[in-house]
Amino acid sequence: MQVEKSINIMGLSVMRHPEWIKVKTTETHKTRKILRRHGVSTVCEEAKCPNQGRCFSQSMATFMILGDRCTRNCSFCAVESSMPLPPDPGEPEKIAEASLALGLKFAVITSVTRDDLPDGGAGQFAETIRAVRNRINGIKLEVLTPDFKGNTEAIKTVLNVGPDVFNHNIETVPRLYPKVRQGADYNTSINILRTAKALYPDIKIKSGIMVGLGETEPEVLSVLEDIRKTGCDFLTIGQYLRPRRKNIPVVEYISPEIFKRYRIKGLEMGFKAVASSPLTRSSMNAGEMFNDNS
Repeated sequence: MQVEKSINIMGLSVMRHPEWIKVKTTETHKTRKILRRHGVSTVCEEAKCPNQGRCFSQSMATFMILGDRCTRNCSFCAVESSMPLPPDPGEPEKIAEASLALGLKFAVITSVTRDDLPDGGAGQFAETIRAVRNRINGIKLEVLTPDFKGNTEAIKTVLNVGPDVFNHNIETVPRLYPKVRQGADYNTSINILRTAKALYPDIKIKSGIMVGLGETEPEVLSVLEDIRKTGCDFLTIGQYLRPRRKNIPVVEYISPEIFKRYRIKGLEMGFKAVASSPLTRSSMNAGEMFNDNS
């Protein structure tokens, strides 16, 4: 492990990434144009994902529904927090049209957290899945949902329309929840994975965590064991990178060798697939993970 270093530029402390965290700048104009034309949001942009250029250059994006304002304010996330607008009834069709224009064969749909809605936005997830499937024959779909406050009926609403992958991220170790994932509960999130697998055993269940926030290796392995015990199939592990100065700082950069070790441990635990590297993100290469393990 390597402790985060900083350099001073014009009086500002600027974090220096290690050599293994380098992102290429690539052409993304075509994808951005399609997204703007259809009026849809992506978590790639709103959360300032470091892989945004790579994915956009390949006409891939992860759609973010239910607006671009979150009712929570997790310290690791760049998405703006404020009272959001009511759900857009035309949003599912916009996502479907954008998916068609991008030529997607595998689409990933996530959302902000909507604690202001009785169902947490589950109904909008279901409508979006239906709209995309109606527009594109044979497309595969992954949903990355918030915790719905543990509402089983909301989880059922999403699962009943048959996404190919149901993803809910655990994000970090239990000890760091009060600092990193305010408003969330570790056991609630673990139970969401367990409930989803119990309700629909044939749907692939997925989860992910970030590292570099001050967790220990034994804590990480304990979380992986908890996730695997739910019946979860797919796992992602990536380096936390501070998206904005207002967000919680990186405590340490985890070396590629440790990420490899986590991947091996995860596979030994029984996960069907584990993506583990500094730049791994929940939706990165999601289609490949599904297609290679279905």
